[in-house]
Amino acid sequence: MLENLDQQLFLTLNGWHSHFWDQVMYIISGRVTWIPLYLAIIWALWLKYRKKLLIILLFVVLAVTMSDQLSVAVKNSVKRPRPCHEKELEGRVHTVKGKCGGMYGFVSSHASNSFMVAVFSLLLLKSRWYSAVILFWALIVGYSRIYLGVHYPGDVIAGSFLGALIGWFTVFLYNYVSKCYLKKQNVPKNE
Repeated sequence: MLENLDQQLFLTLNGWHSHFWDQVMYIISGRVTWIPLYLAIIWALWLKYRKKLLIILLFVVLAVTMSDQLSVAVKNSVKRPRPCHEKELEGRVHTVKGKCGGMYGFVSSHASNSFMVAVFSLLLLKSRWYSAVILFWALIVGYSRIYLGVHYPGDVIAGSFLGALIGWFTVFLYNYVSKCYLKKQNVPKNE
């Protein structure tokens, strides 16, 4: 039942395409497209945290590694084929530039990674407008995966939850470690 609903929703969302949006969504899904955004986030974190930036970057590396590796581990465990590899959908899936990706799609690593970045950074930067913008960005990245025919909506939703949980957990861990370190060093909180 759920799988059938996921498939129908996928076919609807994937069916709304045009040449212009093919190009836009392909760029949005690109790995290097968002390097300027990541650098801007690091810059904003540096402006806010300065002396703690190196420690925060270590937690960023931990979060990225967890998000990427856990999403791949789930894919390899669940083994749900991507829509573009699904035999019963052959000829009905719109892909761009013939790209389909690996065999399995549950959960979306793009969605996991983008929501991890969004939640991790919004919890540290604590700005309402930034939170709205970064969550919108993560949603668009997730939708681009459906548009490109490489993930079902369920893959994206599950990946988003996984990434958000990892982002939250990593900030929680950072705050705990930071608090313990400050106590041990007798350093005032705002340093």
